[in-house]
Amino acid sequence: MSSNSDNRADHMRTLALAPWAELDRLTRPFADCPHDVLRGPEVGLVMLRGRMGGSGAAFNFGEATVTRCTVKLVGGTEGHAYVLGRNADHARRAALCDALLQTEEAVRLQFVVSKLHADREEIRHANAAKVAATKVDFFTLVRGDV
Repeated sequence: MSSNSDNRADHMRTLALAPWAELDRLTRPFADCPHDVLRGPEVGLVMLRGRMGGSGAAFNFGEATVTRCTVKLVGGTEGHAYVLGRNADHARRAALCDALLQTEEAVRLQFVVSKLHADREEIRHANAAKVAATKVDFFTLVRGDV
């Protein structure tokens, strides 16, 4: 995989995981960009699979609702998005941003993606600190002669 496709995957992940209110606020100036909706927004289900211990046999864990959307800019650039949940506006805006990130608008939109990514990392680190604060280390005391 090239670095460019890795960047795009990171951008798509950031847009999909961003809280809708924040994504809407930061990307509203781009919402009026002329585009056609090629697919969706469509709501469906995906099967979640898991593994015990990360290496065991795969099993069906359950289902999750996702919304997908594909848009096409006037210049022909396509953007895609898959978002957990049923928020059609979120999927459409994320797909539009994905398309715009492949054009010269990427310079302006990069700030938005960086902000959303930094916010997500901050929340992740705060949650990790909360979990670490509740960690219990078990140890064995040996009393007397054995």
